Amino acid sequence: MADKELLKRVVEIVGEEAGVTKVEPEGPEIGIYTRNPVYFLDHEDAVASIAANLKKRVNIRSDPSILTPPEHAKEVILATVPEEAGITDIQFVPEMGTVYIEAKKPGLVIGKNGETLRRIVEQIGWLPNVYRAPAMDSNILKGVRKVLVKHVKDRKKFYKEVFARINRPKKSDKEWVRVHFLGSARFVGRSAYLVETPESKILVDAGVDISGNGPVFPELDVLRIPLDEIDAVVITHAHLDHSGMVPYLVKLGYKGPIYATPPTRDLSALLQFDFVDVLVKDNIEPPYSERWVKEAALHTITRNYGEVTDIAPDVRITFHNAGHILGSATVHMHIGQGFHNIVFTGDMKFGFSRLHNPADTKYPRVETVIIESTYGGRDDIHPSRRDTEAALERLLVSTMEKGGKLLIPAFAVGRAQEIMLTLEAMYRRNGYEWPIYVDGMIKEASAIYTAYPEYLKRDVQRRILSNDSPFEMEHFVYVDSYAKRDEIMEGGPAVIVAPSGALTGGPAVDYFQRMAEDDRNAIALVGYQFEGSLGRKLQKGIREIPIKVNGGKMRALHVAARVETLHGFSGHSDRRQLEAFVRHLPQKPSRILTVHGEEEKCVVLARDLGRSIRTEAYAPRLLDVLRLR
Repeated sequence: MADKELLKRVVEIVGEEAGVTKVEPEGPEIGIYTRNPVYFLDHEDAVASIAANLKKRVNIRSDPSILTPPEHAKEVILATVPEEAGITDIQFVPEMGTVYIEAKKPGLVIGKNGETLRRIVEQIGWLPNVYRAPAMDSNILKGVRKVLVKHVKDRKKFYKEVFARINRPKKSDKEWVRVHFLGSARFVGRSAYLVETPESKILVDAGVDISGNGPVFPELDVLRIPLDEIDAVVITHAHLDHSGMVPYLVKLGYKGPIYATPPTRDLSALLQFDFVDVLVKDNIEPPYSERWVKEAALHTITRNYGEVTDIAPDVRITFHNAGHILGSATVHMHIGQGFHNIVFTGDMKFGFSRLHNPADTKYPRVETVIIESTYGGRDDIHPSRRDTEAALERLLVSTMEKGGKLLIPAFAVGRAQEIMLTLEAMYRRNGYEWPIYVDGMIKEASAIYTAYPEYLKRDVQRRILSNDSPFEMEHFVYVDSYAKRDEIMEGGPAVIVAPSGALTGGPAVDYFQRMAEDDRNAIALVGYQFEGSLGRKLQKGIREIPIKVNGGKMRALHVAARVETLHGFSGHSDRRQLEAFVRHLPQKPSRILTVHGEEEKCVVLARDLGRSIRTEAYAPRLLDVLRLR
């Protein structure tokens, strides 16, 4: 539908009083420009009517003719909004008639029943878009938000191209759907699945393998299709084994949309920047530079949980909470007019977490489930969270009393924050005084967590909104230099939380090498330790580890420190939780496909789920192509 046709339809729906001057495509949405923005603030039903009639999400924009100069508008905003709102940034985007306001307390910018917002619009014409400022400084959030504003003209052009592609005429009356398994099939790493119909090609996840055990990238080359034939890339969450290839796709020429939740967009950028940085420091040529991380962010269209979005002529998706990390999503994919429904779980947790609610199971329809199998083995039963936290506390206290140090290697996004909340609760309850040193990019990741409290459990939300962030407890000491590490090692008993969680690199390896030979120390493994990682070797009981010393020579490191594995902190579902997730689905799926697990775990989980709920179940192999219908 052309812009003029859209404009005519909108005016017919809302009337001349609304002052609509222009309608523009904005990806899967439409932007409506008006000389009377207050009308839409006062008539919320008008926006709902447009959305229902056009079957598109609607964004109201101010017409450029009514905008006051930014200098004056900024003065009005600062004079109108209470000082305690804590405004940290104001950016004007005249191309969209929008002013982005970042504040510590966005609710005060909006005001009761939107009254403050209304007064701002009446005085300056600009329509505010209000963001929450993180409780701690975040360079990534600042960078991403500034890049989005700086390149708004390019994004508007991009939006039009996406809109045209989504709404293109269908080319076939045939209906079928199949999935290509391009990664993470009977192994963990480089997740990628291509969903194909006669009309569309959708790539779900585009990860890398950071274990060093095999190829880095998924097998996209076997498809033998140009990248411009891919309609959309959908990312379940930010961990590199699910998002790490996205900038490389963009570098190779992919120009289409990337769909993710807002936290996933920001955390992906954090982890991708770090991926590049680590490779450069190791004198390894990275597959992409920081430029392509920024380009990927510019191509990302964000969606919150529960928002239904058309992404192709015959495909719409809805993100649901996956309970794994901030912004992690299961993806409900609706194909055709009720032709077939797929749920991709990504990584998910259907159990207790201090940070997140359990994974959602309330899908409208489910025929095929593609489910992770990280802990799909019959013996993969994790201890209760209460028992796990008690075990951590015993290990902590016994280590401290011996004068030692406790190292907790933790993935910077997800496990680190879960561990920090656990330690914070432990310290509050018992009055412990030993310092907790938090190293690496955990601080940056935690800051992003505080910018999106709506994605966290209600009690954590309340604390962040009340300026009582659990990531800023007085006992947390954020480490920002090597000199500080030397100071920590020379000091007394302490807890150290540092990435990476599987001891494959990062600050945790440095601490491990310094601590391993002292039997007063301890190491607590709290996340998944993939095959070949140092963490997995320690789990297997290997206590002589070769390391490089000065000059590149090798020597054997004799591990005398105590090593404990605490599975109950995992962000993945254990075997019982995987089974419970399937049983809680609104209907019995006609097919279950198990992925993202070691071969035996995928195969066993598929076999047992198939038998227990009497449905077709299979563990796809790498490069399998399965027709679902």
